[in-house]
Amino acid sequence: MFTGLIRELATVVSFNDDILTIASNYTPKIGDSIAINGACLTVVAFDNDTFSVQLSPESATVLAIENYKDTVHIEPAMMMGDRFEGHIVQGHVDCIGTVTNIINNGNSTDFFISIQNSFLKYVIPKGSITIDGVSLTVNDISKDGFRLTIIPHTIENTLFKSYIINSKVNVETDMFARYIFNMFKKDNDKNNLSWDNVDNIMARY
Repeated sequence: MFTGLIRELATVVSFNDDILTIASNYTPKIGDSIAINGACLTVVAFDNDTFSVQLSPESATVLAIENYKDTVHIEPAMMMGDRFEGHIVQGHVDCIGTVTNIINNGNSTDFFISIQNSFLKYVIPKGSITIDGVSLTVNDISKDGFRLTIIPHTIENTLFKSYIINSKVNVETDMFARYIFNMFKKDNDKNNLSWDNVDNIMARY
């Protein structure tokens, strides 16, 4: 489990076949889980200042692989007793999002991201979402995506500073939103459950 707070911007040394090698200040152990751009991957080798993880064929189909170069976000898995800061992140990327617009508001920047409609139902206004491993709050939702407002500190210390229109990003929706949606969707015969429906269902209990 992760929190969505980036611990380091690490450097990609190589990405050959299915082995990704990272240079970082963090030294993991064999078998450790580490989120790289939001995807939970397993450490299979390490050296003095590098470690390697292996990506499965499935990973290659659901991750924005083009971002696994130059610099990447890393976050080691939480340890028992660690301070909980962001939100509960599994490191299981749901889909790839596309940056459709970027608006600088002076003291913050709005990023508009589109995703597949099949995953948009798990995105809640003012709820949590993870973009390339960064825990963020959804401002509002449109018919094909959502808007995030990012403060300068986050932009300067993450890959958000390199995103442009049409950039691809890894998206993990909120775990609790997925669970609640799937718990209650059987109560809706037409299988078009909305969050208003969920509120109405929960009010009956």
